[in-house]
Amino acid sequence: MSTFPRAGFIRRVASLIYDALVVIAFAMLTTIAFLGVVQGMLSLGWYSLGGHEDVSALIQATPALYYSRSALLILVAVLFFAYFWTKSGQTIGMRAWRLKVQNTDGTLLSWPQAILRSLAALLGVGNLLVLIDVKQKRALQDLVCQTEVLILTKEENKKVYDSLD
Repeated sequence: MSTFPRAGFIRRVASLIYDALVVIAFAMLTTIAFLGVVQGMLSLGWYSLGGHEDVSALIQATPALYYSRSALLILVAVLFFAYFWTKSGQTIGMRAWRLKVQNTDGTLLSWPQAILRSLAALLGVGNLLVLIDVKQKRALQDLVCQTEVLILTKEENKKVYDSLD
């Protein structure tokens, strides 16, 4: 077990809010790219607007396009968290709040583990379990993946950040 304390609910949610802003920005860029691809498919004649007002209306009315876009946006969010968790144990929001996710043995998460952890978080709802598990402060995603979220000192947080160079 680590010498650092585990993070409680408020710090986890605050960090998640920071990260949500970044994920929303990535989602917007992804959506723009997706709209471009659909527009390209329209130009090639693979789809037609039919009676739809615009490309967005076409996407909403076409299950293949609608679910493809949804899956793509989920993939972007999952990859965002998994990339940072496997690289340093800290997302941008976690860095701001001096949090770090790691395995209970102190190692960084593997890609499959980080992907599973991201999905098990259930869009942050998994953190509610921290309010019940007051002693261990483990969220649903921590229990599923055998991880922990720690509060680092300012010095340790700087070491993690500096190690990324």
